[in-house]
Amino acid sequence: MSAKTGGSGEKTVCLNRRARFEYEILETFEAGMVLVGTEVKSLRQGQASIKEAFADIVGGEAFLVDSHIPPYVLGNIHNHEPKRRRKLLLGKREIQRLGSKTAEKGLTLIPLRIYFRKGLAKVELALAKGKKTHDKRETIRRREAEREMAREMGRQRR
Repeated sequence: MSAKTGGSGEKTVCLNRRARFEYEILETFEAGMVLVGTEVKSLRQGQASIKEAFADIVGGEAFLVDSHIPPYVLGNIHNHEPKRRRKLLLGKREIQRLGSKTAEKGLTLIPLRIYFRKGLAKVELALAKGKKTHDKRETIRRREAEREMAREMGRQRR
């Protein structure tokens, strides 16, 4: 996926487009990521995937699990593991609050996008609840109805 620059000096590396369809997003958070040099270089080239990724709270620390950042092409023997656990930088109280919510209510933390802000790699996390099949069908119906209305409005303008 190509990297795009937003209006606020943010460069989006990758998006989890499926997340908004599969989950009901309740809250979003921004977290920094602890990365090694070759991971940053791969991200700057726009190479990353967070389709299967999720965040986990272990021992008072937050980690991004199953995110795939491919090895840097020009890297050497010190290249990184593509699917390693990456530590997330959040405040202590924020980690405790997220940990309690995910433990008791059946909620999960999923990454929505990875981006650079002011030269620092960030991940946008969402506290989300999985949608049922009928909710997904309703989302599809609503999207198709909006698309049809937009088509009709376009036809009427001509």
